[in-house]
Amino acid sequence: MAAERFCPQGERSSSTGKRLRGFTSSVRDFLRSKEPHPCLDFRTMNAVSKEKTTHLQVEEDEEDEAAHEDQSLPLRDYLHTSVHDKENSPMMRAVLYGQVCKVYRFQTDDHRWLLVREQMSETPLSLTLPKQLLSVLIHEHTGRVQEVKELGDLSPHWDGVRHDVISHCNLLTGCYQEMLDELDKLSASSCFKSSRRKSDKHLQFVPTNLHSQRMEVTGPDSPGVWYEVITFGAPADHHQSFKHGGLKRLLNKHRKQGDGCVYFSREESSRAKRLLAGLAQLQPQVFGLAEELLSISLELDATRLQDALISLTQKTELFAHTLKDELIRNGLLAIHKQDMSSGSHAHSNGLLCDLSANQDVQSSPMLEGVCQWDSEYNEEEWDRAWASVAVSLNYLISIGDRLQGREPCPQEEWSPEASQSPAAPSWQEQLVPPVVTLRDCVREAAAKARASMSFVILQEAMAATVVQGTEQIIKRRHAVFSQALSAAACGFLLKLYGGLEDPLFLQQLHSVGILVQFESLLSTYGEEVGMLEDMEVGVADLSGVTFVVTEARTDRPEDLQPGLRGAWGSLVVEVPLPSETFEALPRELKEGRLIRVHPVLFSIGINQHQSLAERLGDRSPQQRLNQQSGERLRGYCHALTDHLPHLAGLQSLPDLLSSLDHSLGTRKRKNVKVLWSAAGVCRAVNGIRLTSCKSAKDRTSMSVTLEQCMLLLDRHALSREHFSRALDAMRSDGCRMENVQKNMGCRKFSFSSVQLLAFPKLYWPPEGSFG
Repeated sequence: MAAERFCPQGERSSSTGKRLRGFTSSVRDFLRSKEPHPCLDFRTMNAVSKEKTTHLQVEEDEEDEAAHEDQSLPLRDYLHTSVHDKENSPMMRAVLYGQVCKVYRFQTDDHRWLLVREQMSETPLSLTLPKQLLSVLIHEHTGRVQEVKELGDLSPHWDGVRHDVISHCNLLTGCYQEMLDELDKLSASSCFKSSRRKSDKHLQFVPTNLHSQRMEVTGPDSPGVWYEVITFGAPADHHQSFKHGGLKRLLNKHRKQGDGCVYFSREESSRAKRLLAGLAQLQPQVFGLAEELLSISLELDATRLQDALISLTQKTELFAHTLKDELIRNGLLAIHKQDMSSGSHAHSNGLLCDLSANQDVQSSPMLEGVCQWDSEYNEEEWDRAWASVAVSLNYLISIGDRLQGREPCPQEEWSPEASQSPAAPSWQEQLVPPVVTLRDCVREAAAKARASMSFVILQEAMAATVVQGTEQIIKRRHAVFSQALSAAACGFLLKLYGGLEDPLFLQQLHSVGILVQFESLLSTYGEEVGMLEDMEVGVADLSGVTFVVTEARTDRPEDLQPGLRGAWGSLVVEVPLPSETFEALPRELKEGRLIRVHPVLFSIGINQHQSLAERLGDRSPQQRLNQQSGERLRGYCHALTDHLPHLAGLQSLPDLLSSLDHSLGTRKRKNVKVLWSAAGVCRAVNGIRLTSCKSAKDRTSMSVTLEQCMLLLDRHALSREHFSRALDAMRSDGCRMENVQKNMGCRKFSFSSVQLLAFPKLYWPPEGSFG
């Protein structure tokens, strides 16, 4: 597959040609215009995008400049600085590219002017993070296959379990490697996946239509203030479609079919591997020292015998200490419980094993040839096996001490007949019985521990693979998560870059973590129910992600790209910063303190399908989801208030939370106030805002433009009589219309007049902008 843009090149070029018409007036004329909301259209592109750059020029006009100096010059100069300096830093170029910018002038209540700069950008994270995630998953599954192979010979049943794990991992690894190979063929600038390609198989991990939507507001007497929203198509697996629902439903159905077994965590599996490695090293050493003790006993040398006995004692005590781990007892008890409750099971290698409850546990496949238990096994069984090692060692030590207390027979009086006399047994003859007993006890304890630890490793491998679902479910979950991760990481980097000079914000990151608030406009009817079910699981999985700040090798944009490490469920996104910036960070962040992610998802359907759901279907998933997210959001806010009571914005938090609670408790159709209240809380606590609909093209555009105008109204005194006109200007001439052009090749939102009758009025586009 040749390198290509996700969005067809012809459409991209057509869009550029239509919109890059150049400026018919200078910035001075734009700012002095008597129009209530003039709009200036331009793009800034870096070298990667390979599109023509239109430069913003400020023309000098000495004759007219003096008359308008007080009003125009500060805004013109700030705009020029913002475009050419602030947005061209290496950090920003590492995260954003292909910017489309629109500049507006709006009137305030006191008849002054606001300069509003709207910017929509693509991000290379759309491609780089999915590729890194695929590599991490391939490495993880390959390593798990190697782990279970290293367990050696197992009984038929557990060998079948191992085969299940290997088969599952190999299928996913092969699929992910093929997908990674396809993504590697794409060029470095091919980071945009249009809505028309959301079902492409090899782009499953790539988010649909991911952009940063940013707004900078500048007044004549105030510096620029930035507001950001990340927009992308709801994270969902369109390739597998939604015939049987989304992840939430599929996982619930799979869990109901589970076998109720005890499973272990990744940390416990790692402990089990360390214990197995310790056993493999210590058991032969104990046996070797025991043989050496018997050999030395023939020399009748008390000193050497004492030294050999001390070495054997120390090694045996280390062996016993290694086995003094609660995990071994838990593993043995879990084996017994599973053997007593398991039924028949067909493995992927074709073997059918019957472990019914009436089967004698002594024939347990996992413990076959290892130990014999009765059906009344209890936790003390392992304690007795472990203690027998110490008892046999103590007996051996007592025999050795007794031998060393005797006077050795003179060398000349020794004869084979005398040494074989029942009245005078040799040292070796007296040492053999306790040594044999010690070896037997060590062998039995090691065998039980080895069986337990092998079980723990296999059960963890099962829990991480087969138990999670079929290969299709696992692949779906990974793909949805990848889309959500790319969007959240983009938002985090922008939020971090904007708060590097705010010490309280940096303290918030390492002490409490970052709130990531997703807004969904999906309905609860038809296929979009499956999309919402996918999105719910993908957002929840982000709670296992952390961020960490690192020092970049150089200031080049390629060295400032975030990296990904770890394993599924404990992934870490590494965020490199230039050395000078890194050195100015708080000590905790420089030392690698992990930044936790607190994801929440609020969803309100607003289209005609939601009307059908409210009349004919079921909106309870939406209500349940919003209530749960409301509880998690309050928990985060309370933690933040406890740690940083003086953080800016917290004074208004009680009122915002009260408004959110009231909105959640109101039984009202299409209650979009839930979304507005949640967004207000998110901004008050420095959270990351993300907005999605099916493809982030139409409903998302209505939402982000409404949010931008509401921010202008609430925080920057936008004149109320100009609110509607500002909203229409952003929708008809703003960046979101460019987004439609990029995705569909036309400049019309995909609404019909009949469909819009079901929308809340504030989400209606202006006449002429849809069809």
